[in-house]
This record gives sequence, structure tokens and C-alpha cells, in this order.
Amino acid sequence: MSDALLHDSSEAGAELQPVTATSAPAATMSDWRTALPVLTSRRLTLREPRVGDAAPLLAMLGTEEVARFISPPPTTVDGFARFIQRATRQREAGTSFCFVTVPDGQSEPVGLLQVRQLEPGWATAECGIAVGSPHWGTGLFAAAAATVLDFAFEKVGVHRLEARAAAPNGRGNGALAKLGAVREGTLRRSFLKDGRYHDQVLWSLVREDWMQRKAVWSVTVH
Repeated sequence: MSDALLHDSSEAGAELQPVTATSAPAATMSDWRTALPVLTSRRLTLREPRVGDAAPLLAMLGTEEVARFISPPPTTVDGFARFIQRATRQREAGTSFCFVTVPDGQSEPVGLLQVRQLEPGWATAECGIAVGSPHWGTGLFAAAAATVLDFAFEKVGVHRLEARAAAPNGRGNGALAKLGAVREGTLRRSFLKDGRYHDQVLWSLVREDWMQRKAVWSVTVH
């Protein structure tokens, strides 16, 4: 995982949930570098990872099933702890931010979402997501992703958000399409996994698309 982003291999068929209110005051371009807010949806909480999350994250994301389509995650608790410490430093530097996914009724995280800037000022950023396989097909990916996307566009000021998924990862690509991402093309032989290069699909969302999609959800819900 190191400097690469995690990419989800969760569900393509889950219904996307509208974003709900956050449980902390809205972050701004300056104050999220000091501390990430706690974000809530109707079925989960998203918060900044802490070192104590290392063991449950290893249990959820270190399995062969989950790691199949993502850059290799840490293989030890200490490795995940170092990843979390590095994520904190990157957030303080204003170059990246990371949330863990905690389902309602639970205290330990089951997934991870990371967004990093690709150019100064966050005009373009890249998102990576991973969720433990026991939660595939539950809609957890959609709810978590929608909440973090809203934070990225509305609070951090991202204009364009990119994501990559290995071409054989049908679940991951389906989930990105369901979020409203646009498939822009194929990055040929761009992902090395277990000694073999795979094609990746490049997806994108821009802020205008996201706001239009939110407006549709609002009409549908009401």
C-alpha cells in the first residue's frame, strides 16, 4: 500500500445512499489539516484512523481476497501502524487525507478511504477505497464513498477526482460507475500485481457532476 492508494473490490449492485449531515462543524481548506471532522451517514461513521486501528484493519484488508486487486497492503500490525502515522503526517502537510469506515453498532473499522492531491491546490485528486470482504454487497462501500466524495468536493475544494481500478475487478469498476464516475479509458499494463501487469480503468468525477447527482438524490428522497 505504501504510497499507492487502496482500491475497492466490493459491490457493484448496492444502492447509492444520499449523503447526510456530518457530526462535526464543516471543515474548511485550512482546518481539515489540523484535524479531520467525523463524518456520518445513515449507516456508518467515518473518522481519521488512529494507531489502535492497525490490528482490525490488518484483519479486514490483509486477506488474499481483498488484496487481490489493490497495491499490497501492510502484512503486519506494525506495518499498518506506520501507514496510519504516515497518513497523519500527509494530512498535516495538506497533501492527503484518510478516513476509516466504522459501521453503526461497531467500534472497529472495516475499511479505509484515502484521497491525495495530484497537483497543488487540490484541483485534481485521486481516491482509493478498500472494504473488508464481509461487508461486500451490503451497500457500505456506496455510503462511505458518497460521504467522502462530498467532503472532498464541498470542503477540501477538489475540482476533479480520479480513481483507478484493475480491469479484471468487475465489482470495483461497477461500484465506481454506480457512484456516477465516468469511465475515461484504459491504462494499458499499468498495475503490477504478483509479477504480472494488468490493465487499469481510469474513472473521474468533477464537482459539477457531483452537485447535479446530489440534486437528483434530494428530489428522489423527498
